[in-house]
Amino acid sequence: MSESSARLSVFKTYKLYVGGKFPRSESGRVYEVTDSNGKWLANAPLSSRKDARDAVVAARKAFGGWAGATAYNRGQILYRVAEMLEGRRGQFVHEVAEAEGLSKSKAAAVVDAAIDRWVWYAGWTDKIAQVVGGANPVAGPYFNLSTPEPTGVVTVVAPQESSFLGLVSVIAPVIATGNTAVVIASEKSPLPALSLGEVLATSDLPGGVVNILSGKAAEMGPHLAAHLDVNAIDLTGADADLARELEIAAADNLKRVLRPRTEDFTEPPGTDRMTAFLETKTVWHPTGSLGASGSSY
Repeated sequence: MSESSARLSVFKTYKLYVGGKFPRSESGRVYEVTDSNGKWLANAPLSSRKDARDAVVAARKAFGGWAGATAYNRGQILYRVAEMLEGRRGQFVHEVAEAEGLSKSKAAAVVDAAIDRWVWYAGWTDKIAQVVGGANPVAGPYFNLSTPEPTGVVTVVAPQESSFLGLVSVIAPVIATGNTAVVIASEKSPLPALSLGEVLATSDLPGGVVNILSGKAAEMGPHLAAHLDVNAIDLTGADADLARELEIAAADNLKRVLRPRTEDFTEPPGTDRMTAFLETKTVWHPTGSLGASGSSY
């Protein structure tokens, strides 16, 4: 073959990200992903309820180690995600531009904001406890201390329109505080999310901490909302009817629920997404008072 001969295009095969690995959907199903003009971009895996169950198993298995890691270590890993994204910035600019119908300059601004958001949450991992925890005044010879702890496995229905910045904005606060996540990516624009899985796999993040599924939220959502080993659900990307269905299913097993709301993901984030999936543990301990004399150790 001469040097002038045209090369065959090498199309990317997009896969799920579950348990630190990249499986195809166990059903073998795929669906076509197109850009804003209807041009075919790729075939994405159409996840099944079995894929969702596998993702929950992986998230639960990873939870103990991730929740038990030091907050400083979690911050280092989130910062490493930002580093790896910076190195693949060009790829994500291209994917976001196609996914959301943006110009290259606007897509670049979205990707830069997403990278910065990882850095922002990385800085909060060892500070959020100081904001929401503390020593409580009590009437008695006791120390009374409240500390935040992660809720557990969180299902995240990612934003439908903001396929990358919105995605990062809902995943990062969940894992920054020690939770693990099962993420249902944007149905119409899942490719940036599936590529994010490749970045997470090379960022020191333990397998199973984040699991990314592509497909229909209406198909997987009810099973995850009713799953007894899922502790919370973020309904950000669900429409009104689906959100109501999932909230009812989640109520049966007392999940924490973050309801959908109008959000501008380009605005600076607050701490509310971190505190949404934290529990407060309060511990009482005697101060050592020895009686009416007031002496103590």
